Amino acid sequence: MARRRQAVTIKHVAADAGVSLQTVSRVINNEPNVRPAMKERVQSSIDRLGYVPSIAAQRMSGSRSYLILVINDRERTIADWRSRQGSDWVDQMLLGGMLKCAEHGYRMIFELVDTHNDHVERELSATIAALQPDGVILTPPHSENPLITNLLANRKIPFARIGSVSKGPGIAMTMDDEGSARRATEHLIALGHSRIGFIAGSDEYDLSNWRIDGWREAMAAAGFGQDGLCARGDFSYASGVAAANLLLDLDNPPTAIIASNDQMTLATLDTAKQRELTVPQDLSVICFDNTPVVRFTSPQLTAVDQPIAATFSKAVELLITNGNAADLALPVVTEGTLVVRDSTAPPRTTARP
Repeated sequence: MARRRQAVTIKHVAADAGVSLQTVSRVINNEPNVRPAMKERVQSSIDRLGYVPSIAAQRMSGSRSYLILVINDRERTIADWRSRQGSDWVDQMLLGGMLKCAEHGYRMIFELVDTHNDHVERELSATIAALQPDGVILTPPHSENPLITNLLANRKIPFARIGSVSKGPGIAMTMDDEGSARRATEHLIALGHSRIGFIAGSDEYDLSNWRIDGWREAMAAAGFGQDGLCARGDFSYASGVAAANLLLDLDNPPTAIIASNDQMTLATLDTAKQRELTVPQDLSVICFDNTPVVRFTSPQLTAVDQPIAATFSKAVELLITNGNAADLALPVVTEGTLVVRDSTAPPRTTARP
């Protein structure tokens, strides 16, 4: 029976180079207090043996763990996974964060925490004790939870708060929700729409209200009224149906609707179809997610492309290079874009059927 090939460890490298484990660790971590000749000697052994540094080896210096921890909402994440409805928030988060971590020799760990859990501090404390991360990235609604932010601040762990502009510890970061909503509204105004409805998300998330602000700002700048044109959902399909019906039942219904996520947008499309309204001829529709599903609707949806990957990449970079971020202009804003497809067009000049 063939013998299993023994994995090369840091001990093998130290023995081959004739140096201590700590010296090998300092070379792996690219620390400045290693003589060039010694660094070349150790690197030669690493190359010859085919050694790949592990996190354990990198952590021997004691100053860093080389881990960035991302905390996402447990309930909503699991619900999205189970529904299998095409949301790629986690995918984009991992794409941006993991690639940037790899550039710096770090690893990204993804954990789910229930922000409503009475034991959130104990749960998060156990995770931190086990991983000892160099930095933490919080996503909504965790980024606005004082139990979590105060815990990290008290432990002196650098962290970034995605979707947060409030003052306090940590690096506040946004994906320019207000600006994106404003640009989506301005696109519809440029097409000739003046009655533009907005389906907002749950007020549990501050970003829901920022998006309303962006829509209101654009409507006010154009001199258009907003009364009755904003309906509140909770990001679910069912709430999108209720909100779309509320808007389309108005005596003077909107000729365009912006919905705050893909599920509420799909609900708007289906509601329009049931009412025998054609998109975009009778009703233009814009989605606030550019998830894969929007390219398989009929028509394909014009959508706000949120810079999720770019935002997480930036968060990782800031935590690694400047955890305190004392010199940053806060909040750090990553601007999204509007991807124009077939679901938006000028309004009909004649009355609807």
